[in-house]
Amino acid sequence: MPTSTPFSFSLTTLLRAAGFALALLLFTSTASQAQTWLVSTDTYVKLGVVDKFGQLGAYTAKFVVTNQATGKTYMLEKQIPAGQKGVDVVFPSEPSEADYFKSDRNEAGTAAPGRYVWECQVSGKKVVGGFFEFEKAGNDVTVIERRK
Repeated sequence: MPTSTPFSFSLTTLLRAAGFALALLLFTSTASQAQTWLVSTDTYVKLGVVDKFGQLGAYTAKFVVTNQATGKTYMLEKQIPAGQKGVDVVFPSEPSEADYFKSDRNEAGTAAPGRYVWECQVSGKKVVGGFFEFEKAGNDVTVIERRK
């Protein structure tokens, strides 16, 4: 049976503490030594209509956007008060907004890659329209080391 001396007990405890400290040092994050960045990309298109000479007064503009790949249609109606003449809208709009582009099943519009056609109707008639395409989007983050 080995005998234990105060010196051997202290040495064992000291070696364990040193091993624990070394393990902590090896497993600590070095992220605090580098700059940290966040990135986001929003793809959208701005659509608009204007009664150039203001002849209508107040009117309702109904924007209709159709994804040609899926056939899904998204709509947004805007009330234009007399004197304002026109309005710009953004597709896709945030579903958290009071008015946003949505399908007949209340699905919010998305910026899925592909070709879209759009039109604006006033009193049930198409007054303007066109097309646009959303491309794929990607993000890169570069880690820049802190200067020493």
